[in-house]
Amino acid sequence: MAQLQLTAAEMEASLHVWLETEFTYFKVEQLAAELTVLTRDEQDFILGWIRRIASTHITLAWQFGRRAPALLPRMERRLLEAWAVHTCDVFDRSGLQTALRVMEQVDTFDDAQHRNDAAGALFEDIAPVLGNFVCGLSGRRLRIEEGDAAWTDGERIVLPPLIAALPNLDDNFQLAKVTVALLWAQTRFGSLRVDHAGIAARYADPERALTRLHALETLRLSARIARELPGLHRQMQRLRGLLDPELPAGWQRFEATLASDQATLDDSLALLDAAYDEAEYPQWSDQGCLRPEAIAAARAARLDKEKARLRIRLAELLEEHAAAQAESQAMPETPPALEVETRDENGRLDFEITLDGAPLAPPDTVKQLLTSVYLDFGEIPPEYLTPAGDGEYDPNQVFDQPEDPDAVWHGTYHEKGAELYPEWDHGRQHYRKNWCVMREKPVTPVHDSFYRDTLDKYAGVVKQLRRKFEALRDENRLDKRQTQGDEIDFDALIEALADAKDGREMSDRLFVRLHRAERNIAVAFLVDMSGSTKGWINEAEREALILLCEALELLGDRYAIYGFSGTTRKRCELFRIKTFDERYGDEVKARISGIRPQEYTRMGFALRHMTKLLNQVEAKTRVLVTLSDGRPDDYFDVYRGQYGIEDTRMALLEAARTGIHPFCVTLDRDARDYLPHMYGAARYIILDDVRQLPVKVTDIYRRITT
Repeated sequence: MAQLQLTAAEMEASLHVWLETEFTYFKVEQLAAELTVLTRDEQDFILGWIRRIASTHITLAWQFGRRAPALLPRMERRLLEAWAVHTCDVFDRSGLQTALRVMEQVDTFDDAQHRNDAAGALFEDIAPVLGNFVCGLSGRRLRIEEGDAAWTDGERIVLPPLIAALPNLDDNFQLAKVTVALLWAQTRFGSLRVDHAGIAARYADPERALTRLHALETLRLSARIARELPGLHRQMQRLRGLLDPELPAGWQRFEATLASDQATLDDSLALLDAAYDEAEYPQWSDQGCLRPEAIAAARAARLDKEKARLRIRLAELLEEHAAAQAESQAMPETPPALEVETRDENGRLDFEITLDGAPLAPPDTVKQLLTSVYLDFGEIPPEYLTPAGDGEYDPNQVFDQPEDPDAVWHGTYHEKGAELYPEWDHGRQHYRKNWCVMREKPVTPVHDSFYRDTLDKYAGVVKQLRRKFEALRDENRLDKRQTQGDEIDFDALIEALADAKDGREMSDRLFVRLHRAERNIAVAFLVDMSGSTKGWINEAEREALILLCEALELLGDRYAIYGFSGTTRKRCELFRIKTFDERYGDEVKARISGIRPQEYTRMGFALRHMTKLLNQVEAKTRVLVTLSDGRPDDYFDVYRGQYGIEDTRMALLEAARTGIHPFCVTLDRDARDYLPHMYGAARYIILDDVRQLPVKVTDIYRRITT
């Protein structure tokens, strides 16, 4: 049975709660009255989104509520939801005024323009796939970003939030893929090597010249894609047949010329005068647009820096070559001759460096630099191949330096050098994209007697742990129900005899077999370094880590140790104590000794970063163990309470989906209120006494990895 519609009074009560007191009773009553004429399903949809958007900003929620009743009859709900989320994302990045402008744009839609929105390809859905697609193509590594239209500046490919030109979702995705391919082709086949604005300025109507040049280059690049990516070109032709008019008659001669295998940007420029005189010009749904200012700015910022970087890297290659020669034979009086051969075949770029005629395999960093320089010039200029002299460049000025995680706070805050992670907003029921600004920094080592004192304090425990872990390393595993073995599997035998008595075929898997188990485990320990761990808790955490490391060194399991803390979303800090590849030596021991309480307990970003690190390790079993003393928390922040718990839970679910096994060891006696929801009933343990931590953690590790 259909639910009854909500009355105006019922809706007013909810709206007053969600919109607080910022809006007058008259405005709320007016909105409630507009919603009363809708069906109950439509009312629930709009009220649900008002509530979710209000968790971001109540003005945005009000504006959505005002517009939604008129938009519902002519827009699919899927698109309305996408715009609501996009508006909240814009608010996160640029503030209220920009978000309100985005909200206003919803009113400009009409049925004809957006009749296919239900089947539209959303940027957030297709960007990961298209990012992998671009990575597989030859040329400079390009980022995929969201923007107002489709274009490229040679460093990135920008796509709109929604591509909905066709009534089929797969066709819209294919259209996005073809668009990305054409934009990639602009960087790969030389379209961006010229000053577009300067060329257009030679003509009476610069905009007319730019549109004609863009059309000529689209013809040339389409022909290149036909040769390099024939399957994709067939899709391109099919989609153009559905969306675009036939090529104007005057342009067919241009198409024939630019279809040549030897056609270059120079050929398009040679045809520009004739194309400029044509009254009509073709526009394709997949060609994107040309942004001369962005292209020029990106190229100018790249050229000098890449020249310096390449010359420095080539100097380093020569130094390595000289060192190798010095060990095997006397150095020649003249420096070796350096040459680079470029191979551009079948759409693939490759480079070979020779020293005195002998081939030298360049590292990936040099190959990437050579590729980028070649794309900018169509060759490697000779001056780029002159190795840098001593002191000619300051590497700190040429290469991107990691930002000092502390220095960024001395002046105006900026995000340069940081990693950005999303955060789950349970009120919005969507992620806040690029929300947490994380920097990784090492723990300052303290070379004192803490390590030795811990081993002396727990001497008996250490001996016991070593025996347990040595047995764990050497223990045999019992495989049951085998066709061959050393002993009878009595459970299997009884079942087989019962089957035989019932007339069924008797199984031949009646034996047990012992074999040595091979451990293939990677474990990451995430240590709470919030201010609440000050005192006994901090000491117990450090002692537990010392005992764990001593035991894990016997097992040979790969393990890493990181700490986490932070103050608000813009200062999320991960403290490096031991990486997976690092040896457990004096430096790591000193870092463990140097673990000190920091700020607050924002957990989601740390769990996501550790998930990323764990997934880079090849291991059959991957475990993420968190040592904490309390619930997720932050300084005067929405993260306190349910928001932080839900974000942490979502980060743990993300880890579990990738095959990681999360586990929590906590000292918070109130943790039963939230840990079962975050971790699950069997994935945590609560210790009542902090002094139990060093011994219990090692026992817990043994249990969760066997």
